[in-house]
Amino acid sequence: MDVIIKAIKDTLLFLSLPKVSIIDICEICILAFSFYYVIIWMKRTRAWTLLKGMLVLVFVYLMAYFLNMSVILWLFNKTIAIGITALAIVFQPELRKALEELGRKNFISSIIPIEDTKGKEQRFSEYSINEIVRASVELARKKTGALMVLEKDINLAEFERTGIGIDSSISSQLLINIFEHNTPLHDGAVIIRNDRIVSATCYLPLSDNLGLSKELGTRHRAGVGVSEVSDSMTVIVSEETGKISLAVHGKLIRNVDGEILKKHLLGLQDGETETKKSRRKFRLKKKKAKKRRK
Repeated sequence: MDVIIKAIKDTLLFLSLPKVSIIDICEICILAFSFYYVIIWMKRTRAWTLLKGMLVLVFVYLMAYFLNMSVILWLFNKTIAIGITALAIVFQPELRKALEELGRKNFISSIIPIEDTKGKEQRFSEYSINEIVRASVELARKKTGALMVLEKDINLAEFERTGIGIDSSISSQLLINIFEHNTPLHDGAVIIRNDRIVSATCYLPLSDNLGLSKELGTRHRAGVGVSEVSDSMTVIVSEETGKISLAVHGKLIRNVDGEILKKHLLGLQDGETETKKSRRKFRLKKKKAKKRRK
């Protein structure tokens, strides 16, 4: 009987909560806020895509560990230190920006943007989409080169800082005037975020994709380049041909008219581009055809 009582006491002692002081509560809050800040920072930058790739590597490592794959484990152990150093070099601009935000007075509002929580589903109003389409068609008709980047979930602040801040409502007249020849703001890209033109004359990274046609110039390569490092959509108007193109997820959709352009822009509202929608519809039709055959 004494053994049973002792076992019960030991179990209750093990399950009992430890003594928690005010310092412990403060420490938990600081750690929770730090983890939350890191996750939000990663989601707003290219590091979110990197995190997904790292999760795949962790899964491979666990599988190799449980299956005792000695060669793969040896490679992981030898390259992990080099990998951490490489990450610090590749994401140096993002890390610097994160440290700068910590020193600002309004860094909490930068982590939790109030204006985005209200209209998360509606990134752009119908009026803004119509104005972008109208400006693109007019610029194409006049064969005036243009480059408009529509921001989605990944923040484009690092490219925004390379240009001149505007912070204006979207209008076709303003967009046409920006890209008009011999104007101070015509060179470079315009970044559009949540019904606002935030910056002009922005510099974008050029794509190294060898699959792109040799006839494409710097404007098209810049549009594809920014779509490779973010989830944005870029509207490109060719100065030579007057054709409208779209760059999404590192792919270029050429010779787009106003109607198709509007469909793609509307696809940004729910996070699904027109290309993805057409692929999904094709898969559904394929499945239905297979069921009929059966």
